[in-house]
Amino acid sequence: MAKKRVDVLLVEKALVPSRQMAQSLIMAQKIFVGDQVVLKSGQTFPEETDFIVKGKEHPWVSRGGMKLESGLSHFKIDPSHRIAVDIGASTGGFTDVLLHHGAKSVYVVDVGHNQLAFKLRQDPRVIVLEKTNARYLSAEQIPGLFTLIVCDASFISLTKVLPAIMDMAPLNCDMIALIKPQFEAARDQIGKKGVVRDPLVHKEVCDRIAAWLAESGWEVLGLKESPITGPEGNVEFLIWAQKKEQMRHE
Repeated sequence: MAKKRVDVLLVEKALVPSRQMAQSLIMAQKIFVGDQVVLKSGQTFPEETDFIVKGKEHPWVSRGGMKLESGLSHFKIDPSHRIAVDIGASTGGFTDVLLHHGAKSVYVVDVGHNQLAFKLRQDPRVIVLEKTNARYLSAEQIPGLFTLIVCDASFISLTKVLPAIMDMAPLNCDMIALIKPQFEAARDQIGKKGVVRDPLVHKEVCDRIAAWLAESGWEVLGLKESPITGPEGNVEFLIWAQKKEQMRHE
């Protein structure tokens, strides 16, 4: 009977997105076999072992999925049978939500690599574009007729990461993007540990992004606060826009 390390098995069974996450949960004594806690990542178990992850707050491969799930519900957007593009996918929380809701396929774009959760990497509906800078995307990389864009990018403004995919989008394409004030505000508006606390700055940032989208030929149809905060407690916002004009960004 073949045995494997518990951190490997947890990833293969899609209970956690990465071995690092598995090891963190084991250290926190959150992994159980029956009523027995697993104490070491190096412990080996038969492949058919049933593991229990205690205290999991959501069903997605990352907590980011909670943000998009909230947006889809609030804006009443149905991803089913649609081809989507996930910009800044990372572990794949947004992609996980889209597939759960019946997306036909998802192009997963991220400048990093080896971050996407194992279960998504193995899913035939997922087209992985790792080591890919979304600023320079081309139609050759995304040949499918996508009608939905989602974005959860960090360390870059939406005005820089989105223009390429916005240009490629067909008319009436929907987009849900996460506005992160900590990456949009002026330096003197950002407090300690990179946190933006002033509600007036939040509004200023959201208004500016909405105006930029409108100038780019997209109609802003909705805005809501994310149900969970970002790192260090940053308040974030989901914006929904739909393409109404074909324009080129220089």
